[in-house]
Amino acid sequence: MFKQKLYKNILLALLLSQAIGLTIAQPNSTATYPNKPIRIINPLAPGGAVDAIARLLAPSLQEILGQPIVIENKSGAGGTIGSNFVAKSPADGYTILMVYDTFAVNPHIYKNLPFDSFKDLTPVMEIVSIPLILVAGTKLPANNLKELAELAKSRPNGINFSSGGAGSSGHLAAELLKNNLGINMTHIPYKGGGPALTATIAGETDITILGAVITIPQIKSGNLKGLAILGKKRTPALPQLPTASEQGLLNFDVSSWIGVLVPSGTPQPIVDKIHGAFAQALKNPTIQARMAEQGNEIVASTPAQFASFLNQESAKWAKVIKDNNIQAE
Repeated sequence: MFKQKLYKNILLALLLSQAIGLTIAQPNSTATYPNKPIRIINPLAPGGAVDAIARLLAPSLQEILGQPIVIENKSGAGGTIGSNFVAKSPADGYTILMVYDTFAVNPHIYKNLPFDSFKDLTPVMEIVSIPLILVAGTKLPANNLKELAELAKSRPNGINFSSGGAGSSGHLAAELLKNNLGINMTHIPYKGGGPALTATIAGETDITILGAVITIPQIKSGNLKGLAILGKKRTPALPQLPTASEQGLLNFDVSSWIGVLVPSGTPQPIVDKIHGAFAQALKNPTIQARMAEQGNEIVASTPAQFASFLNQESAKWAKVIKDNNIQAE
């Protein structure tokens, strides 16, 4: 009996020592974060605005966090495939989602999403605000919003516009513009902003609304003409182009944006560290100069500010989507 009890005590001591050893060998993950490569998931097509911003920030983030930053593209269904992947990833800070403005719109146009955009993901930061620019082909006989409205009203079927797809920022902005101008516009969706822009340059469509990153070079090269900035203020990259508000559509404010989220349940210290890394990267003079060149406005919001912004965006576009019966393609 004594030997049996002694044996049990020795076994218990061994198990206890192993447990203590494991604890020492594997310290608290929150305190040591990060200690392995971090993935940034781009849920949209490679080569777009999200991909460009992610790759611009990656070297600086890697230096700040001391770990490799890997950009992975998981596109499809307007960004919902990649977003779902991150929503269902471990909440440990090693899988980060970088989204475009469609993130706040998708719950209203896609039925039965496999995740809840506002419950399964935690907002970290709105990185940048991207001015949307209304552009037209060089042969279109309109040079501002007033002339565009007059042209649309003079045609039996109005005018048409291209977009990067149903529910894209350009599509929704055009629907809102149509309602405000009281004109008829026909939507012609394309698979991405690039093809939508090319269609307007070629004269296949009358106008398009896209981000400053891809429209400014085409305006400066003479392939397109800018009709209006659709945000609150003019962009320094095109100081001569007036806003829609300056042209009579008071308080018209539509911009694109890019933000960062992580899986819900990610420990707050890790969320704070990710936020701090992005905030520090955005202070890099080289990154700031590149952002300004592209017409982007650095926001670097707090997690709470970004959460509030997402709710406002969702509410704003829900009405536009319902009023215009917009559905996913």
